[in-house]
Amino acid sequence: MTDFNQCLQDLRESYDQQPLRRTDLAADPFVQFEQWMQEAIDAKIYDPNACSLATVDSDGRPSARAVLLKGLEHGRFVFYSNYNSRKGSHLLANPHVSMHFPWFPIQRQVTVMGDVARVKDSLAEEYFNSRPYLSQIGAWASDQSKPLDSRETLEKSFLAAKEKFGENPPKPPHWGGYSLQPRSIEFWQGGPNRLHDRFLYELVEEQWKITRLNP
Repeated sequence: MTDFNQCLQDLRESYDQQPLRRTDLAADPFVQFEQWMQEAIDAKIYDPNACSLATVDSDGRPSARAVLLKGLEHGRFVFYSNYNSRKGSHLLANPHVSMHFPWFPIQRQVTVMGDVARVKDSLAEEYFNSRPYLSQIGAWASDQSKPLDSRETLEKSFLAAKEKFGENPPKPPHWGGYSLQPRSIEFWQGGPNRLHDRFLYELVEEQWKITRLNP
């Protein structure tokens, strides 16, 4: 065994959260999610709304990347992206996704599984207009996921977009939002001796069923 592999095997964290009981949970998974998200925010976790979004392409090959949750609208998880990106092409071919929130500093994780659809353009435009000015320019400058010959080319594109659109850039037509309609939401909390607590909310006939899972 190499020293590096030995180092990896020696990496180990001890979890010490109090047991999570069924009675501790809200009947509504969105209420439970908001509670845990607020506790992640209060704990000052870096980018608490950052999550890993997993998609598959038309051949069933998976890909994952970080996105930022920017809304919880009518029971849907909302995020924004470039429609022409790799994730955009994946979602066009297959709307089934998984969204994972890794709140390890507070020994918690949440996994959301479901289907996505594009949000109304008016909602995307409202959010785009709330973004910092330079982020708005960046949405025009980047041909997301496409090959790029150099950093200098990207910076030139940024400056060109800044000059073209001035102080009030419009939302690009290729940029917008997605909403994830969950079929299931799992809440995981670390426990001593690897006796972690896992609770799965599943939507069954328009009702949320809660099941405790083995860790």
